[in-house]
Amino acid sequence: MRLGLRARLTVLYGALFFVAGSVLLWFTYILTANALGKQMVMAYTKTSPGAALPSKDQIGVEVKRAVGARAADVLEEMLRSSLMIMVLIGITAVVVAYLVADRALRPLDRVTETAERLSESNLHERIALVGPKDEVKRLADTFDAMLDRLHRVFDAQRRFIANASHELRTPLAVNRTVLEVSLEEPEASPDLKALARALLGTNSRHERLIEGLLLLAQSEQELSARKLVELRHVVATAMEQADLHPRRRRVTIHQDLGSAMTEGDPLFLERCVFNLLENAIKYNVRDGEIWVRVSSENESAVITVENTGPVVPPYDVDDLFEPFRRLSGDRVRSERGSGLGLSIVRAIVDAHGGTVTALPRPEGGLVVTVGLPRRAGTAARAARVQRPV
Repeated sequence: MRLGLRARLTVLYGALFFVAGSVLLWFTYILTANALGKQMVMAYTKTSPGAALPSKDQIGVEVKRAVGARAADVLEEMLRSSLMIMVLIGITAVVVAYLVADRALRPLDRVTETAERLSESNLHERIALVGPKDEVKRLADTFDAMLDRLHRVFDAQRRFIANASHELRTPLAVNRTVLEVSLEEPEASPDLKALARALLGTNSRHERLIEGLLLLAQSEQELSARKLVELRHVVATAMEQADLHPRRRRVTIHQDLGSAMTEGDPLFLERCVFNLLENAIKYNVRDGEIWVRVSSENESAVITVENTGPVVPPYDVDDLFEPFRRLSGDRVRSERGSGLGLSIVRAIVDAHGGTVTALPRPEGGLVVTVGLPRRAGTAARAARVQRPV
């Protein structure tokens, strides 16, 4: 396990202290040993007046033994005392180092806590760090300035979305009304009605495109409110709303809906599942199959939508989550949709702190797996249903 910055600084300061203390103790030991040797030799060469002088050899032996014994006792006592003192001071130094590191890194904790609390709905929060103009203060001020810029950008984006919704959807609604009225005109020629139907289809695609763009912009924002959601019910509701009777196709739906709880926005999650089902139906084959599963795996609530269909090259799978990307056909005028379905799925899953992956089936089609943070209280009970559609 990797230590945090506070722990690493404490270990570094403590290690530096013990290394410096050991070097200092070694030098002190050498200097003391030399000083003791010189002092003891001078002391043992003194003699009293009139006393018989010992022989030179006897003096040498006695001096060496006395010097060695005395020096060893003094050095051993000094080393033992010095080690005990160094350990005690070292422990104190480690505690002081931790407190100093904690105080030095406390402003960084404030920066981190503020960043974790931020969402699109509370960008007004600031660190507002007070203190000397050091590196940490400069970092906090820079972060506050960045939040100011982000706040202005999100405000501008919200205004743009509101204006675009009004300015683009209203004319399209008017066009749809005019075209529908023209189709009801008894005096309209067959050519005029055919043209009106073609324009009505184009207008409908544009409306879906605008709706998808607005939903994508909204789902890319962090959720401001969350509540417990039972994914089994979300999937069931989405299946009721999805068009499970596509033209010129007969698709069989297999369900394996276990109980799995997550925390989030039920409407966004419902749209996420709806888009997955819609994508699986539209890009399927005649007499194809779809498997929908909900389960709990470790710490995740998992939704899996698997479908038959054309073979998908593995290198094209990641591109499917980009806006307006399809496997084939025109990027804008496709009859199958706006090209934003999986992009919206990824944005919604990201906003819920989850993951989404897609894998191609060797026999054709896709397996899309959504993993969301799981909440406690899920049951392993599953309801298995198979029915033709």
